[in-house]
This record gives sequence, structure tokens and C-alpha cells, in this order.
Amino acid sequence: MEPDDLFSNTFQDNSNAPLAEKLRPKNFDDFFGQESILGKNSLLRNAILNDKVGNIIFSGPPGVGKTTLIEIISSNTRSSLVKLNAVLSSIKELRNEITNAKERLLSTNRKTILFIDEVHRFTAPQQDALLPSIENGTITFIGATTENPFFAVNKALISRARIFSLLPLDENDLKKIIEKVINYYSFLENSKTIKITDEAINHLISFSGGDARNLINALELAISITKENKDKLIIIDLQIAEDSIQKKNILYDKNGQNHFDVISAFIKSIRGSDPDATLYWLAIMLEAGEDPNFIFRRLLISACEDIGLADPKAIVIVQSCCDAFDRVGFPEGLYFISQASLYLAISPKSNSTKAIFNAVEAIKSNNISSVPSHLKNNSSSYLNPHNYPDKSLKQEYLPTDLKDCQFWKPKDSGWEQNRYYYLRKNK
Repeated sequence: MEPDDLFSNTFQDNSNAPLAEKLRPKNFDDFFGQESILGKNSLLRNAILNDKVGNIIFSGPPGVGKTTLIEIISSNTRSSLVKLNAVLSSIKELRNEITNAKERLLSTNRKTILFIDEVHRFTAPQQDALLPSIENGTITFIGATTENPFFAVNKALISRARIFSLLPLDENDLKKIIEKVINYYSFLENSKTIKITDEAINHLISFSGGDARNLINALELAISITKENKDKLIIIDLQIAEDSIQKKNILYDKNGQNHFDVISAFIKSIRGSDPDATLYWLAIMLEAGEDPNFIFRRLLISACEDIGLADPKAIVIVQSCCDAFDRVGFPEGLYFISQASLYLAISPKSNSTKAIFNAVEAIKSNNISSVPSHLKNNSSSYLNPHNYPDKSLKQEYLPTDLKDCQFWKPKDSGWEQNRYYYLRKNK
């Protein structure tokens, strides 16, 4: 069987397929969302309709139309379309498909579009194996990824492809999908008449997270568990909607780029002294099942990197909350993560601890200075400050050639500010 036949079989509309698969759009008239890249007269839309598709990477969260676009491309191309999944396909299988593409081009003059789903999971050798065939035109490459391709995909592959970013579907698009589901059931041989309350619609849209597949799956479940009333109507109310989609769909892959984006937003909100934003990003991580140890590790770093000597107690507070969490666990442990995060967010800020890097740089860029004689072990010329309680002692502690260096540059903030002025006054 030809690879393109295998690919088309994945889209067969059979009775055992999930509803989301049965309703997958086959053309642009049935495709909702992504107007910014697929609007009338857009470059991508025209390329697909005119069978002029080049090397492309589709990036975006699940359920926004990446695979559906492949289906639409399939129906608008004379090229043989081959699908591989990066998780399941070996480099041997990839090379076999490239060989088949070469033979197909020579024997029938028919080109090959090679679609790689989850391309970010391809190893570096697998991605490298694609490059010569893309370069010489043996294959047209299309990849799909839920990750940021600039971080997850080989730079050489990036440079040979156009990247199109797909966004979560908005409320209007999701309402159209709900209407599509209702119409589908109304035209079945054993038709069903379905009514959905406004409260149920709002809940389904809110909790779907812009993911069409998630929305359709929830509706399919809701309809399957709801009995017709005496008027032969299936009423989907808020309670049924809540039962069918109980947990909000949060885009958060703990091994992916979004994971790093969210933790970055969390730490930057702390650094920017915004307690509300801090709690928002913290809640996303917790709802997505992030490891509390990972969160506390980043809080400990922030306590010294961002708060530092403006409030030396910050790291003690975070460590205490971490220890308390280990003893208590969830759900009460939420209080400790919240307290540690809020404490850092509302604390005065200083990053003067990074002064250590200034000292390290001085060592790397200059000759290592010898220890002054009065600071050496068992030196007879060393003057102990404890013996000069009136603070009249004047003694140098840096090497002579670094006498005027100032590595530490404190901020005018909190405890550090007061201590710095005190030291200067008594120096």
C-alpha cells in the first residue's frame, strides 16, 4: 500500500471514530479560526488552494487546526502525502520514506509532501536526515508542533521552512463548533434534537481553553449521558456541562516550552512586585500539576537573585515554607507556596548578589593578585578590628592593584540600603 493511502486512512469517517474526527473539516469553508493566516487572499490559503505549498512548520496548542490543515492540503494537492509521527517513527523509517520519495519522483514525476507530526520530538540526527532531501527538492516538508519551534526544532530545519503560528480558537469560533455538533446530530438517521443553555455554552467554551477537540469531546460525552425529555429534547444544562468538562484545559507541558514560559512569567511577576500576577501564574502551574519542589526551587533562587540583601529574611521564609510543605503536603500546603510567593512579590528588591560575577570576571581578565602580607595566615602585621572598638582602624583588604575596585554595588532598597550607608559612614 502506498504511504499516501495509509495517510488518507487516518481520516476515514467510520462509526467507531470519535466525533471530533468525524467532524474534521475537509475544506476552508468548514474551517473555523486562524483568520490571521488563512483569511481570504492570504498567502497560505492561496498556496494550499493552488497546490503551491512549500516547506512549512505549523506551531500552536492542541485542537486549533494543525492536523486539519494537513487534511485540507491533502485534498488540494497532486503530491503524494506521507504522514509520520515523530514519537513512533525511527530514523530507518524516515530514510525509507525519503528513498520512496526519490523513486516516486523519478518514475512518475510525482512529488512527495512529508508531514511530521510532533516534529519537536524528532532527534537531532532525524532532523538532520531531512535536510538534504528538503534542500534538493525531493520532498516538501510540513511539520506540526505544540512547542515554540525556535527552541524545539533544528535551526537548519527552521531556516528552510516558513513558520505559521496557530492560536487558540476564540469564543465566536467555538460557538460555531457547538452549532456544528448540534447540526450533526440533527441529520443522523436516528436524529437527536439538542438544546444547550447559555450557561452551559459559556462553561464549555471557558473550560475548553480554545481547543476545538476538547470542546467536541465534552459535548459528545454530554449528549451521550443525557436522556431525552418527554418532548424528545436533549437539554444540556450547566450541571451536565460541568460533569462533561470538569477540569479547565490548561496548555502546560511540563517538559515543553510553555512550562518554561509560565515559570518565567511567574518569576518576572515576583521581580516586578506584582502579587496578583504572581498568584495567577502560580495557580496555572498548580492546576496543571507542576511539581511543588520545582516551584520552591525557583522561589529559593529568586529570594537571593531578586530580593537578596534588600530583605535577607526572604530566603529563610521561603525555606521555612518549603519545609512546612514537606510536612503537610496538599491541599493545605497551598498556603505555604502562596505565602512564599507573595512574600517575595511584595518584598523590596535588590539583585546586588550578582556582584560575585563581577569579581569572577576580574579574576578571568587580570592576573591573579597575591594575598597582601598583612592578610596572610599567621601574619604579624594584621590588625584585628575587634581590638579597635572606636572604629579608627584603616586597613586594606583587596590586593594593592585592585585597591579602588568596587564589585558590590548595593541598591537603595530595604535592609541593604541601611547597611550600606552605615558602612560608608563608618569606613
